[in-house]
Amino acid sequence: VMRRNPFGMDICCRKGSRSPLQELYNPTQLSNTAILHQIRRDQVTDTCRANSVSSRKRRVLTPNDLKHLVVDEDHEMIYCYVPKVACTNWKRVMMVLTGRGKYSDPMEIPANEAHVSSNLKTLNQYSIPEINHRLKNYMKFLFVREPFERLVSAYRNKFTQKYNTSFHKRYGTKIVRRQRKNATQEALRKGDDVKFEEFVAYLIDPHTQREEPFNEHWQTVYSLCHPCHIHYDLIGKYETLEEDSNYVLQLAGVGNYLKFPTYAKSTRTTDEMTTEFFQNISSLHQTQLYEVYKLDFLMFNYSVPSYLKLE
Repeated sequence: VMRRNPFGMDICCRKGSRSPLQELYNPTQLSNTAILHQIRRDQVTDTCRANSVSSRKRRVLTPNDLKHLVVDEDHEMIYCYVPKVACTNWKRVMMVLTGRGKYSDPMEIPANEAHVSSNLKTLNQYSIPEINHRLKNYMKFLFVREPFERLVSAYRNKFTQKYNTSFHKRYGTKIVRRQRKNATQEALRKGDDVKFEEFVAYLIDPHTQREEPFNEHWQTVYSLCHPCHIHYDLIGKYETLEEDSNYVLQLAGVGNYLKFPTYAKSTRTTDEMTTEFFQNISSLHQTQLYEVYKLDFLMFNYSVPSYLKLE
């Protein structure tokens, strides 16, 4: 398959032993999994084409756009991490893959260590020719999640947990100041009691868009990973996290000794929970919020949630 990539080079296949990409695009036996991933790739391509006006505003990516792309040199893979989509566990797995034997069990790596930027190499740290070479030859993947479920998950994690004081100070105080009439001095100072309705109002406020990019925890996947500019070979879904993750590891040739960590977090944000959070959001705000995340919904084939009252 010849593809154009954002740096203007044609992407083709590698010679020699079977690489993850060859196994993915020309599987030894055609499986339902391979077909499923082809359908997901096509969905992204079609959405980018259909929305090319809005999705291709910036023709050329800058190195700064590539800071979410984690590089694994040994297995020739690139993973674009999306916060609130199992990214802690994927970073742990990437540390096992790139650690050259330093780690063997992902779950032994403390969560905060997985987020230390120096523990993983990202694509923006390479020269332009090196970036081009890797985008052309490495297997690129990302994981996505139903956009509003991801948003509620981010809200719950960042605004309802007492320990997240840096988020309360940086974003909470700003949201309270802008969205709450008659806010108390304490609320303005602490910013630790932001309501979901206020968070939504902040996200759709044109001010916010102009002022600074969204924080990565609620930024669209489209803006974090640039799927209209970078051709992802695999799009994993949070809803089928285990199967999709282990398929990636299998393609990388490590599936026999490395499995994706599975454990169900009892606090995980669910569809029912998301429905509840959206009950107090006016239909106008729901409509405006859907517009913000619309490309993520379309690109990754998530239908409009049944609980939405769109205008």
